[in-house]
Amino acid sequence: MEDKTRGGQFIVKETKCEDVFTPEDFNEEQLMMRDSVKEFVDKEVWPNKDRFEKKEYALTEETMKKAGDLGFLSVAVPEAYGGMGMGFVNTVLVCDYISGATGSFSTAFGAHTGIGTMPITLYGTEEQKQKYVPKLASGEWFGAYCLTEPGAGSDANSGKTKAVLSDDGTHYKITGGKMWISNAGFCSLFIVFARIENDKNITGFIVENDPSNGISMGEEEHKLGIRASSTRQVFFAETKVPVENMLSERGNGFKIAMNALNVGRIKLAAACLDAQRRVTTNATKYANERVQFNTPISQFGAIRLKLAEMATSCYAGESATYRAAKDIEDRILAREAEGTSHQEAELKGVEEYAIECSILKVAVSEDIQNCADEGIQIFGGMGFSEDTPMESAWRDARIARIYEGTNEINRMLSVGMLIKKAFKGHVDLLGPATKVQEELMGIPSFDTPDYSELFAEEKEMIGKLKKAFLMVAGGAVQKYGPDLDAHQQLLMAAADILIEIYMAESTLLRTEKLAKKEGQEKVKEQIAMAKLYLYKAVDVVTQKGKESVISFAEGDEQRMMLMGLRRFTKYTNMPNIIEIREIITTKLVSENQYCF
Repeated sequence: MEDKTRGGQFIVKETKCEDVFTPEDFNEEQLMMRDSVKEFVDKEVWPNKDRFEKKEYALTEETMKKAGDLGFLSVAVPEAYGGMGMGFVNTVLVCDYISGATGSFSTAFGAHTGIGTMPITLYGTEEQKQKYVPKLASGEWFGAYCLTEPGAGSDANSGKTKAVLSDDGTHYKITGGKMWISNAGFCSLFIVFARIENDKNITGFIVENDPSNGISMGEEEHKLGIRASSTRQVFFAETKVPVENMLSERGNGFKIAMNALNVGRIKLAAACLDAQRRVTTNATKYANERVQFNTPISQFGAIRLKLAEMATSCYAGESATYRAAKDIEDRILAREAEGTSHQEAELKGVEEYAIECSILKVAVSEDIQNCADEGIQIFGGMGFSEDTPMESAWRDARIARIYEGTNEINRMLSVGMLIKKAFKGHVDLLGPATKVQEELMGIPSFDTPDYSELFAEEKEMIGKLKKAFLMVAGGAVQKYGPDLDAHQQLLMAAADILIEIYMAESTLLRTEKLAKKEGQEKVKEQIAMAKLYLYKAVDVVTQKGKESVISFAEGDEQRMMLMGLRRFTKYTNMPNIIEIREIITTKLVSENQYCF
């Protein structure tokens, strides 16, 4: 297992294309599952899109029951509790293809299968799992997750909801209010977090939804998007919960919440992918049909630029999400092979790649927003109308940057977790960072490199971007040490560099693997997308690197680091980006859909 790249190590190790999993590697079972989910969505969800937008909450519940009947709610649930017991990649795949038609159903599905069910499968006792999980897996019951409070959002551990042990020690009485609770209007069970006495950390409880037991709700929230996703406040007034319904141990609630969010983050990234495919496809079709100045607008360069970049961001998101999903799955299987229980193996497997989960959450949630925004622009005035699917896609996308931890929190977490891993010895940042410092002091090579092989220069560029990150992160840690947490703008700039490296490298590796299998001519559009993504990533690293260095370095040190940044972001052969975009758009327009 130690041969496998650990979470965060991508920044200091070179990964071979043969070692990454890509969507082109789906096996027969996965392809059948994907097609079944697509068929379900095209039959039950997409044709009813206008009804979801009209806040038909009953339709969301009804569609969830149909998903349960087909087994889609049980993919990640072990067979012992009525589930399919499939691997992590399958879980991500189902989440991907079931989520693209409307954010309303996507949110209900994600909340139920993730934070509504998973805490019990991963932390519950055998009795709790036998009692509750089969009902959740089948769709007989639906779950909801009660963590957020008016005064406790990103600071989740500061909740004021109280759990008081009864005099006879048989149950706890929970009192408090929770807000933004997805699925509240039709759930049968809540995962509730409350504080016992003056404990440092909150505790998790499984609470059945019984209105006669001191449980009441606010009205449905009127939201910008995800309109038919039931979202309510939930109030507990001395709600009795048997002591055997405590989830895990006392004070373990914060840990449960954080680990549930790690899984939620990669699944949220997956949930944005098919939305991007559908937006890109719809925009392409409209651009081919819409004629202005006697020409389909898909022939205009300004529109072709948008289509190329929409497709590229989706392709990159797919590449990185499935790379991380398989890394997590491999880690889970390796731990199980060592004799670890499925619960512990899954927890540790996901926790190992928490950095990648945060990276994906940020990158893909922002890509779907940009994609939908450009989709509206391509549709022009029609894009602003409820008669076309673009405006709802844009509204639904907006929540993705907020839930499962805001993108600001996730940016800071990704760098913070990486530095903690370095201090624990799990990722050697110090050695490579020291080498970069030595390189900055040395004379650069003026040899003419051999770039005859596919992606030779691009791989070298990825290596140089990693050096840029190590230079910035190393310098920041040297300057601020344990006080680095207080410098949030610096952390966020460093995170943007880290994110772009992971996304660009994942895209490059997927494409290299595909080119070796299919031949370069057959995948010239994917090669173009890998080059386009990297080109834009270099721009981000240049900007954020400069911003970072100027914030903490002065004088000669600053000049040396800025010179290093220029060296690390310099192409030998600058790609012709307009020509590259043309290659991508020509394929899109001819296929009349996202086709990669």
